[in-house]
Amino acid sequence: MQRKLNKLDGVEAAVNFSTETATVDYDPGVTAPDELIEAIRGAGYDAFAMAPPGGDEREEGASASDALDSARERTAESLKNTVIWCALVSLPVLLVSMVPAWQFMNWQWAALAATTLVYFAGGAVFHRNTITNLRHGATTMDTLITLGTAAAYLWSIWALFFGTAGEPGMVMEMSLAPGHHASDEIYLETVCVVITFLLLGRWFEVRAKGQSSQALRDLLTLGAKEASVLRDGTEVRIPTSQLVVGDEFVVRPGEKIPTDGIVVAGHSAVDESMLTGESVPVEVSDGSVVTGATLNTSGRLVARATRVGSDTTLSQMARLVRDAQAGEAPVERLVDRISAVFVPAVIAISVLSLVGHFLAGHDTVTAFTAAVAVLIIACPCALGLATPTAILVGTGRGAHLGLLIKGPEMLESTRQVGTIVMDKTGTITSGDMGVVGVAAARGWETDRVLELAAAAEAGSEHPIAEAIVRAAPTAPQASSFRNEPGLGVSALVDAHQVRVGRPPSDVGELGELETVFASAQEDGTTPVVVEVDGDVVGVISVRDTVKESSAAAVAQLRGLGLEPVMLTGDNSGAALAVAEEVGIDPANVTAGVMPEGKVDVVKRLQGEGRNVAMVGDGVNDAAALAQADLGLAMGTGTDVAIEASDITLINTSLGAVVDAIRLSRRTLRTIKGNLFWAFAYNALLIPVAAVGLLNPMLAGIAMAFSSVFVVMNSLRLRRFAPVSGK
Repeated sequence: MQRKLNKLDGVEAAVNFSTETATVDYDPGVTAPDELIEAIRGAGYDAFAMAPPGGDEREEGASASDALDSARERTAESLKNTVIWCALVSLPVLLVSMVPAWQFMNWQWAALAATTLVYFAGGAVFHRNTITNLRHGATTMDTLITLGTAAAYLWSIWALFFGTAGEPGMVMEMSLAPGHHASDEIYLETVCVVITFLLLGRWFEVRAKGQSSQALRDLLTLGAKEASVLRDGTEVRIPTSQLVVGDEFVVRPGEKIPTDGIVVAGHSAVDESMLTGESVPVEVSDGSVVTGATLNTSGRLVARATRVGSDTTLSQMARLVRDAQAGEAPVERLVDRISAVFVPAVIAISVLSLVGHFLAGHDTVTAFTAAVAVLIIACPCALGLATPTAILVGTGRGAHLGLLIKGPEMLESTRQVGTIVMDKTGTITSGDMGVVGVAAARGWETDRVLELAAAAEAGSEHPIAEAIVRAAPTAPQASSFRNEPGLGVSALVDAHQVRVGRPPSDVGELGELETVFASAQEDGTTPVVVEVDGDVVGVISVRDTVKESSAAAVAQLRGLGLEPVMLTGDNSGAALAVAEEVGIDPANVTAGVMPEGKVDVVKRLQGEGRNVAMVGDGVNDAAALAQADLGLAMGTGTDVAIEASDITLINTSLGAVVDAIRLSRRTLRTIKGNLFWAFAYNALLIPVAAVGLLNPMLAGIAMAFSSVFVVMNSLRLRRFAPVSGK
């Protein structure tokens, strides 16, 4: 399909079958969108246009994502229904064909009726693809499926109508080699079993498709739907999509900022965690830059719009996710590589077997029996189950352990992953602020300083205030609480005026605590000053706390051959302190990065030839998760990050990352083992069938046995044990 699109004038296309998307650059003056869709349909696929360039990314992207989801859901539901009725029809055919004692009078005609329904209706998806591919001179596994089932079906028709298989009372006995009366043998159960199993595999595959549309929909719905715009001094509510550059808008406490802009009036703290991943709100005032979809937590703000529509940071993040997921897969699927050689080879062997037997003077029955046996023994039933059964069992075991693996696309990369990029906040750290140090001035006790600070902060919802309140075992009652935007809070506690927040304008006024304050900043913590009646009495240091499991998990990741790298929107001091605590090389730490910066780091590492895994939990990580060869999202994170990732970790421990990579690699090894054995029996029995020493019925049994083996091998994944011992 990609080749067909690129043949059109002025078109450059990249097709990604795992996400079912084609990214097309074209000249509208030369090629129309309808021509692109017709070219895709001419290649045997259906298509519809997603968001064109320009316009509002939020509206167009969400609509396109909905259309893609709906199409995928319809396909999956149709396949599921087909699998169910095919299985119900095929089971009686299989049982009566395999057990001579159950073969009632004229059973073969009942089996023919049931098989005809399965072959034409159930197998239609394979037959249509075969015809389409043949029109373009290509052969795929669908070609072999159609040829194998058609050979068995047409042979059975010939035996029933022109041989002796249609006679009343016919009993079909089992034999190792084709007998002299091959005309009384039918292979209808082979047709039913092959089509049913392969439909089951196709259904698993559709269900395991990437979730790019869901990720984009979640991301694009984060922003505010309406904005309060100032018109001649009066507030007017309008849809956010109607904002234009230069509009002044009002944002009250608890509201989302509707678009990117600059503050022209007011003071507040803005929660930018969706953008930076950091839990501490940023103080803003006149001249500060604010970003659309971030949350205003305290004061009233008036801002002037600087970017709207598709130019906003939110839309750019959505574009990053879409571009990362729509690119071509870095590694072609193993099955496709094998089938490109295997399918033509099997067809050639079958034809050569037929011709060879004629040249050797054998009769028509013997020649056709050998040719049919080759096609049946090669029919890729086990191959169709090799990947989906391992995926099903592996993902089932993962779900039981809180490791949600979304599909097969990421498994191939886990084997080669050599670098693992981790977001700091919420991944290595808990994302919750905690008190890590309390220093008291001479004549004061640290417990008393903490009590007074907690009493004053009890009326605030700021994360730093919550950390201080949690750290104090007891705290007296406070009154006259007052929030001073950008400075801190103050309250009357035990007849003393207590203030907690930024230091005085002259840091030198901290006196003996000046060194403590400066040291806390260098260590990457956030220090706040406690004043009582105007005198500085203490410094409380607050920092995002490192998860208990993080240091051990980093060591285990190294044991898997992965080099840990840390990215964060936080300052370098805090980043280096966390890196030292968990054992990450300071050279592998990048601080102060925005979402596009995280994507750039991942791209740079990939450009160095590395296979990169990314672990994150926030909206700001979504694009990097999508760009990475393997994306892992913490389940406590945002829906956007979860949907953009390949694996979701319900357990917030970093040790779950270790288990996820181990399980992914084990599943991949199982898939490759399945593929090996699926082809191994072909390699052994195709020559036997070609020389006429294999009964087509035995070929069908061998095919079924290989399928059972693949399933049993996949079930071994249920015994996977996590390193955490869950």
